[in-house]
Amino acid sequence: MKRLLSVLAVVATSAVAQAGTIDGVWEAKSSIGEVDVPFKVEFSGEGENFKGTLFDGDVPVHSTSGKLEGDTFVLKFDHFLGKLKGTIKDGRIEGAYSNAGREGGYVHEFSAVRPSNKPVVAAKDVPSIDGQWEIPHESAKGEKAWRLIIHQKGDEAAATILRIDGDTGGLKGRYQDGKFILSLFAGSKVLRLDLVPTKDGTLDLTLHSTYAKFLTKSGETDKTYLKYVAYRPADARAKGLPEPTDPLKHTTVRNASERFKFQFPDVDGKVYSSEDAKFKGKVVVAVVTGTWCPNCHDEAQYLVELHKKYRDQGLEVVALDFEENEQQEQNYKRVRAFVKHYGVEYPYLIAGAPLEMWTKVPQAVNLNTWPATFFIGRDGLVKQIHAGFASPASAELNTELKKEFTETIEKLLSENSTASR
Repeated sequence: MKRLLSVLAVVATSAVAQAGTIDGVWEAKSSIGEVDVPFKVEFSGEGENFKGTLFDGDVPVHSTSGKLEGDTFVLKFDHFLGKLKGTIKDGRIEGAYSNAGREGGYVHEFSAVRPSNKPVVAAKDVPSIDGQWEIPHESAKGEKAWRLIIHQKGDEAAATILRIDGDTGGLKGRYQDGKFILSLFAGSKVLRLDLVPTKDGTLDLTLHSTYAKFLTKSGETDKTYLKYVAYRPADARAKGLPEPTDPLKHTTVRNASERFKFQFPDVDGKVYSSEDAKFKGKVVVAVVTGTWCPNCHDEAQYLVELHKKYRDQGLEVVALDFEENEQQEQNYKRVRAFVKHYGVEYPYLIAGAPLEMWTKVPQAVNLNTWPATFFIGRDGLVKQIHAGFASPASAELNTELKKEFTETIEKLLSENSTASR
C-alpha cells in the first residue's frame, strides 16, 4: 500500500511539474497555403483552471474555458465557437485551432516552442512605411478603395487594412529579407500580410487569408492570397484614384420621415419591439450584427461601454443579430457565449439569417456591412448610420470613430422630442 501511494505521489508530482512547464508565452506557427503564419500564445493554470490567450495585435483574446490533462489540453473560445487543442511532447506543442464560423469555418494546425533566448538582431537599412496608405480596390460592396494603417518602430511594424465593414485586426511583425512580414492568429482571424516597399514609393501587398474569396468582387476564387498596391493618399489623389468610402454615407434610409421599426425575439423567445415603452422617447442605437463577424465582436465591447455610460440619460442599445441556421439548431450557443463574455446587458435579438437582412431591415438602402449602426432620435427617426467598425487596430481612426459615436449620442440625448413615437 505504501509503495502504491508512493507511486501515485510520483505520478501526481510529475503531472503537476508537466502542467507547470506550459505556463507562459510560446512562439507558435501555423500556415495559410504555402506560407507560415507566426503568432504567440500564452498559457496559465492547470487542470480545469487551464487558460489560454491569443493576441489580436496588442488586444488579448482570452479563452472562455479550458482543461489541461497530462500532456494534452483543450481551450474553448465559445464566443467564436473556437477550440484550441494541443499535445505537449519534448518541450514542443503540436495542435490545431478550429473555428465553426460562417461558411463552415476552418481548421488550422500549429506548432509551438518556447521563445528563443537568442536576441533578435534588428534589420539594417529599414525603409519607412509608417502612416496611412490607400489601396485601390473595387469590392462587391461598392467600395473603390481601402485604407491601410501602419505603425512602425525601427524594423517592427503593426498594420491593419480598413474596409467599409471594418478592419482586419492587428497584424504584427518585422522587416526581413526585403519585406515586412506581419501576421495575426486570434479568434476568427488568421492572416498574413507581406509588404514590399518599391522604388516608386508604393507598397506591393500580398494578403494571405483563408477567406480571400470574400474580398474579391466576384467572390469566385479559390486562392488563399490576393495582391494589391498601396499609395500614399496624396499620390493617390494626384493619380486621380478614388478615395475610400465614407462610412457615414454608405448606407441610407428610404424615407427619413419614417420611424425605424423592429420586432424580434431574443434567444429565450422574449419579443422586443420598437413600440415597447422601453424604447419610447429614448435615443436608440440599433446595430445590425452577427456573432460570426469579427468586427461585430470589436464593436460590441464598445457598445457595452456606451450603454453603461449613457443609459441613465435615456440611451437604449439593441442588437439586431443575424445568425446562420446552425446556430438555431445549437440553441444559439455562440450567441449566448458572446453575450456572456462581453457582458452585454442590452437586448440582443435574433432577427434572422444573414441573407434575410435586407427583408428584415427594409428601411435601409445599401445595407451590406457587418456591422451597421443606426442612431435613432427620441422621435424614432434615423439620424445617422455608420457602416462597419474600425477596431483599436485602426489606431487614430478608431479614436475618431469613438468620438463620432459619443458626440452623436450626446447630441441626440440633448434633444427633446415633441413628436409621438
